[in-house]
Amino acid sequence: MARISVIGAGSWGTALALLLHNNGHDVILWSVIQEEVDMLRTKRQHENKLPGVFLPDEMEITTDLEYSLTGRDLIVLAVPSPFTRSTAHSMTHYVKDGQLIVNVAKGVEEKTLMTLSEIIEEEIPQADVAVMSGPSHAEEVGRGLPTTVVVGAKKKETAEYIQNLFMSPVFRVYTSSDILGIELGAALKNVIALAAGTADGLGFGDNLKAALITRGIAEITRLGIKMGASAETFYGLSGIGDLIVTCESVHSRNRKAGYLIGQGKTMEEAMDEVKMIVEGVYSAKAAIGLAKKYEVELPIIEQVNKVLFEKKDPRTAVEDLMLRDKKIEHGNQPWE
Repeated sequence: MARISVIGAGSWGTALALLLHNNGHDVILWSVIQEEVDMLRTKRQHENKLPGVFLPDEMEITTDLEYSLTGRDLIVLAVPSPFTRSTAHSMTHYVKDGQLIVNVAKGVEEKTLMTLSEIIEEEIPQADVAVMSGPSHAEEVGRGLPTTVVVGAKKKETAEYIQNLFMSPVFRVYTSSDILGIELGAALKNVIALAAGTADGLGFGDNLKAALITRGIAEITRLGIKMGASAETFYGLSGIGDLIVTCESVHSRNRKAGYLIGQGKTMEEAMDEVKMIVEGVYSAKAAIGLAKKYEVELPIIEQVNKVLFEKKDPRTAVEDLMLRDKKIEHGNQPWE
């Protein structure tokens, strides 16, 4: 049995806390929001974000950050990406040297273009930081439906330790050393999911969605390779796997926000209706920043940005994608 704290009691943090408890570990669940903690303590479920998924009475739920971080074998950082830096900054005084932290949020910081693990390492330099990602909606993990993810770490023993803590008959975990690739795939697939959802909202059908998924992973891979990640990672769980589920699932908040935009809502109206953090909106500008920095073309992500932040008509954005200069699909294949 390991002593584990989950920092962030949203849908994902709550689902993982339950998974880890069911694996036999001693779990503390933390939230900065007193009302959220009160609800979880009394109702034993997150009525707003994960209804019907009940937490055991013996699981501690608290707002005491120092208590949550003291004497733990593993810290799971599960706050939404816009709050990763501020939360990590608040944590740093209570984190011991060599403390193992696994980040499970997805995003890239707009101002700095840093991945979330880079932010955590900057704010908590004494920590050993890993990441976990993959096609894994909280709604299904909380219900115990079969799910598969990948853990990325610098050291093999670190990845395998986390793998062993999370593995169960309904939660399979692979390991990888490509932290950068895992994080880029996790963050940028949310932007592509906004595009896929918008296409659904416009009623453009399955053909276009398949094209957005396929060309979307090509964009993510192109950027990732330029930044030093492995191409293989983007054809794995945190790349194409997560992209497919986020573009297709009814649980996907990014797809839902895109759908509402396709139906005529503004970005702000769509985010208000989703009622949860839409990570792709925050990652979209960062993705364009990375594209400029590394001189990589990201046509789908560029159009998503124009729809989100320049009020471009989504139908025009699709037309502009379709009428781009003619291209070869794979440039490394020889002709006769």
